Amino acid sequence: MDVIKTTILVLPSFISPISSFLLLLASFFLNYKLNSSNEIIIFKQYLKLNDLKYLFLIIIAIIFALNFLNNEFFSVSAYHKYKIKELELRNNLKLGNPNKNEFYIDGELNIFFKSNNNGVFFDVEALFLRESQLIKSQYAELEISKKDFNLIFYNGERLSLNSEEITKTNFKKFIYNIQNKEIEKLYFDKEHYNTFELFNHNEREFIGHGYNRIFQYFVNLCILVLSLKIIFMYRFKKVLINNFILIFSFLLILQIFNSYLIYLFNNNYFETIAYFVLSLLNILIFILIALRILR
Repeated sequence: MDVIKTTILVLPSFISPISSFLLLLASFFLNYKLNSSNEIIIFKQYLKLNDLKYLFLIIIAIIFALNFLNNEFFSVSAYHKYKIKELELRNNLKLGNPNKNEFYIDGELNIFFKSNNNGVFFDVEALFLRESQLIKSQYAELEISKKDFNLIFYNGERLSLNSEEITKTNFKKFIYNIQNKEIEKLYFDKEHYNTFELFNHNEREFIGHGYNRIFQYFVNLCILVLSLKIIFMYRFKKVLINNFILIFSFLLILQIFNSYLIYLFNNNYFETIAYFVLSLLNILIFILIALRILR
């Protein structure tokens, strides 16, 4: 169940790269259904495209806004939660070992417990490897953030071991913090940032990802506008399918070429202006080809 919940959290991040294909497929599917029942002929007899113009503009605005909100807010928040859950599952932090009731953080600590419930561990014994400490407590909680772990122990005793002496102290609450640069690298990838944050990042690859987001917004807007022609296009089924395959193929080529441009930008082959000029040219060529197919 935890794996399923974790997978659901990452789904919003998957939508963004394929959103243009999803919009195009949705337009194709709706057109095919309308053609199959001859409803397009009825629409064209009694309605003009101008009669539905404002309705479609509202629909386009809503779809574009939902896509924007998903990219900039929902997917960023969900992806952060996904990475934390992924780390919990991968390091067996939430459940420990079902047979031995234990978990480990390499090079940091070993923890043994009698039972656990929703991230709270009971009858805990913890061995901290770097600081040579042994802690026994009634219960403990584990907090995980982007940069560190916080282990919070309650009602216990701490035994410190070193070459000179052994000290023993009792406590009501003891917080042990673990900072790890590798954890920070694991978490702070491109999907953790919205577009504005990507533009202000120090690494060129992250800036390139921000440019790619802008490019995808333009592509999605073009697909939404083209969908008006696609939905109400009336042709024989065989011709329709061929047209669908052609437009889909050229959209795929558009995205592949953009990926190559991002790769060149990330590796300092050209600067921002060159990327946007080539990207704009890339989109214009796609629009002209699509309009010619839909004519």
